[in-house]
Amino acid sequence: MLNLIPCVYILSFLYAGRQLYLDQPQHILRFFIFGLPVYITALSLLNLLGLGMLMPLFQGFKELIVICTLGYLILNKADIIKLTPIDKMVLAYFFYTTLYLFLPLGDYGFSQKLLALKSLSFFPLIYFTGRLMNPKKINLNSNFSFILIISILAGIVLLGEAITNEHLQTFTGYTEFNRKFFGIEPTGNFNLSWTFETSGGFKRFASFFGGPLELGVNTIFTLAAILALYTNDDFGFKINKLGTIALTVSLLSIFLAISRASLVSYFLIAYVYAIITHKKSWLKIFYIGIVILFILGMFYLQGDMYDLIVHTIDFSDTSSAFHVVQWLEGVEAIIAKPLGLGLGMSGRVSGVLGDNIGGENQLIIVGVQAGIVAVILYLAIYIMLIRFCLKIFKQKTGKIRKLALCLLLVKIGMIIPTFTANTESYVYISYLTWFCAGLINTLGMYESDPHQKIILNG
Repeated sequence: MLNLIPCVYILSFLYAGRQLYLDQPQHILRFFIFGLPVYITALSLLNLLGLGMLMPLFQGFKELIVICTLGYLILNKADIIKLTPIDKMVLAYFFYTTLYLFLPLGDYGFSQKLLALKSLSFFPLIYFTGRLMNPKKINLNSNFSFILIISILAGIVLLGEAITNEHLQTFTGYTEFNRKFFGIEPTGNFNLSWTFETSGGFKRFASFFGGPLELGVNTIFTLAAILALYTNDDFGFKINKLGTIALTVSLLSIFLAISRASLVSYFLIAYVYAIITHKKSWLKIFYIGIVILFILGMFYLQGDMYDLIVHTIDFSDTSSAFHVVQWLEGVEAIIAKPLGLGLGMSGRVSGVLGDNIGGENQLIIVGVQAGIVAVILYLAIYIMLIRFCLKIFKQKTGKIRKLALCLLLVKIGMIIPTFTANTESYVYISYLTWFCAGLINTLGMYESDPHQKIILNG
């Protein structure tokens, strides 16, 4: 059964490539939705099957399909697009960070800097792939439904892990893969890494995702997709069986992943959604729930769970303290070198080599490598996207509004994880959200009904 996972990864890539050859570039989303959730698990299993020599090829599938699709869209674009403020900001970030590839900064060679640049600045290529895509070819409802199906399948695997009390990664060659290709030795009590457990000894499960934190972030995206898909133009929320199952599974996932940042973000999304859709009954339930949880926490909750909550709040547990140390180290480096230390000095490259500076924060990872200017550009893109999606949500109707609502909730939900992790390394949610960011920028130029209903019916 496990061998189905690498098959899904490879076949979804081949399908997207074939459809691109057949003038159907929109099917890149099939690879994003089906191939990227299992990315790390698929690579681990391929290595376990003795195909490690082909690993650079398998790893490069995601970048290759984006570059090929973007090239195809550029070559077949009949007219020159009018750059929006977000377009200009994304381009500015891309070209500014690319300059650091040639500057004599940092301790690494050109190839390592190129790898660091890919981790830092590949998202603009994904963004413009969505920006140049013909919206008429995108079936939004189908793709949202596929996202929910993936989350349900992940939940089934997760439930199996919880029942057996065994990590899936124990059987997929996760440890061997990290040791062979990244030089990362196993840590923790389960021969995986510390991210698969809490400081109190709780197991954290990841299903077929790359880790528990990635599963937690995916759950944020799932909730946003559910809320967007089943909200009509009158702000009514009418959910069907698929959505109900996916919602139930998302709740299971967010608790079994035990990702504190994602857990808070999950309920933050629900809260923001209730505000912008004027759901007073939801808000009452939310406030009552907070009071009940506070009372339970103060008077009834004891043991390891109580310690986990208290130590998270006061930053006294190992994980929280490590975050603080990494933040302070990164901030000090940025203050000392406001133009950056050079590509690779924080994040994946330096992390593999064991001399990482900063980290545990997407903004700090950007700032340590490319300086405060790059951080400002990244933040500007983030804020502008949130404001643009809110504007589209208020002004448009139909499926354009659904996409705007989904992306708005995801970006709000990702604020906390952005401060606690290298969120751009979560390829599934990163690729999907940046593609959707480009697509919503194009859709924002279309008038409201009746045209938009034609655009996204597929």
